[in-house]
Amino acid sequence: MEEGQEGEAKKKSNLMALVIPLVVLTAVGGGGGWVIGNMLAPQVKQAADAAKAAEEAAAGDHGGEAKKEEEGLPKISTEANGVVALEPITTNLAYPSENWIRLEVALLFNGPPDVQIAEAVHQDILAYMRTVSLQQVEGPRGLQYLKDDLQERVDLRSEGRVSKVMFRTLVIE
Repeated sequence: MEEGQEGEAKKKSNLMALVIPLVVLTAVGGGGGWVIGNMLAPQVKQAADAAKAAEEAAAGDHGGEAKKEEEGLPKISTEANGVVALEPITTNLAYPSENWIRLEVALLFNGPPDVQIAEAVHQDILAYMRTVSLQQVEGPRGLQYLKDDLQERVDLRSEGRVSKVMFRTLVIE
């Protein structure tokens, strides 16, 4: 009987040797996350307030652009450093036509951003995506070919004013 009690004591000892460090590490990780979150929260709130104020100031300066958006033209947001985020492009693929693609891209302009060029590029990308088949965009090579094709089309449409097309999201359903 002594052997059975000794075996159970070893099992409990091994279990406690696993549970105690696990509890300690969880508490340390949770505490560290809480401390860092409290340190960064004021900075994040300040940055969000500054971005909101800048957006409101830009909307006040460009009253004519707000009318364009209401007329059904794509809504384009200009970010810092000449980056323009285009509205999401959602369309069906050429083959199979049951599949849909949603693409969000941003354009990096050389110099000041041009909203008219961005709108033309948006429409050009939409028209191109309607001609793409699912087989063309499958896998890493397909994605790279898609990026290269879009960059080439944007270069032609913008006459060199856009230096880079940046993919934000790409979803195929």
